[in-house]
Amino acid sequence: MKTEQLIITDKNKFAQGIAQLQAAAFDLHFIFADKSYFEDAALNEKIKTTFKGSMVAGCSTSGEIHGTSLNENTFSITSVKFDHTPLKKVSYVIESSEDSFKAGVFLANALKQDDLRHVFILSDGLFVNGTELLDGMNSVFDKTVNISGGLAGDNVAFVKTFVADNDNHFISHCVAAIGFYGHHITSECGSFGGWDSFGIDRRVTKSKSNLVYEIDNQPALDLYKSYLGEKAAELPGSAFYFPLEMRENEFSEPLVRTILGISEAEKSITFAGNVPENSYVRLMKTNVNRVIEGANKSAQIIKGNIVTDPDLVILISCVGRKIVLKQLTQDEVEAVTENFSENTPFAGFYSNGEISKMKFVESCKLHNQTMTITAFSEKQ
Repeated sequence: MKTEQLIITDKNKFAQGIAQLQAAAFDLHFIFADKSYFEDAALNEKIKTTFKGSMVAGCSTSGEIHGTSLNENTFSITSVKFDHTPLKKVSYVIESSEDSFKAGVFLANALKQDDLRHVFILSDGLFVNGTELLDGMNSVFDKTVNISGGLAGDNVAFVKTFVADNDNHFISHCVAAIGFYGHHITSECGSFGGWDSFGIDRRVTKSKSNLVYEIDNQPALDLYKSYLGEKAAELPGSAFYFPLEMRENEFSEPLVRTILGISEAEKSITFAGNVPENSYVRLMKTNVNRVIEGANKSAQIIKGNIVTDPDLVILISCVGRKIVLKQLTQDEVEAVTENFSENTPFAGFYSNGEISKMKFVESCKLHNQTMTITAFSEKQ
């Protein structure tokens, strides 16, 4: 596997920067960039033209990871040439979040082959229900297929995100997946948060998908505010500091759910993933040291499962972590990269949700508030 990286830091110099790239010489281009590059129709068309005939896995972000550095408002490209690994890309445009399960089934069936080893998926970060998208994929794939990826961001505006479709045109409402095939490619995934739950378990007594109306038969928003105290006045922004731990039943592995919005009229809370009725939830909190150590533990999960350094490492971290860490966000990136050799290529972005298989669980899940890492290696 051969990789080359290019970063463009000035939109006005985009044409000049992109001219350095020989797109046709590579099999796959990972593109993570600020949404402004895709909102500009001329630039979006230039991107489509430049990568015509190439395969692109890309989306808008809330911060770009390029090499060992965190960047903002940039256009990051990591180009990969494989020696022995066939690839296939498929995309799906959804009309509403209710299409999410169907989209997952469609993508999985389109990619499914006996020698499929990994699926890397990028999804619209606002209109897709990530839980149901992955439920659809899990209904098709067995445990031999590894899945990872993330939900696109838009710098915490929560208005519009972009994903590259089959024609490498960056559009909203899009989900795209890349299939990696053959016995030469291997992948390892790790995901860790660094948040601590506190208080008692409470039961979700009324919810629909990712919308929670009642917890312990009380209005969900009122109960949540009672925990936040004076921080309640800063909602919804302060919710990034206090996500919920959710377990679908008493025996399931916990998942973290970030709050995306609230309704004062309905006293409801909207989460970045499903919170089923009769599931159990707890409030969570953290500090910057625990978040950074969580990133380090995610990298250690990877290191514990591989013998040699990987050929490429993709980092996808939650925008909520970036909000909590502020100027220390670079420390989180370094906590990961320091676990690998200085020659390891890194790429990634800050997302509206992370996708990875969980330890001890065969199916893939949507995560929030985690640092999720995918390490690719290609054997000769």
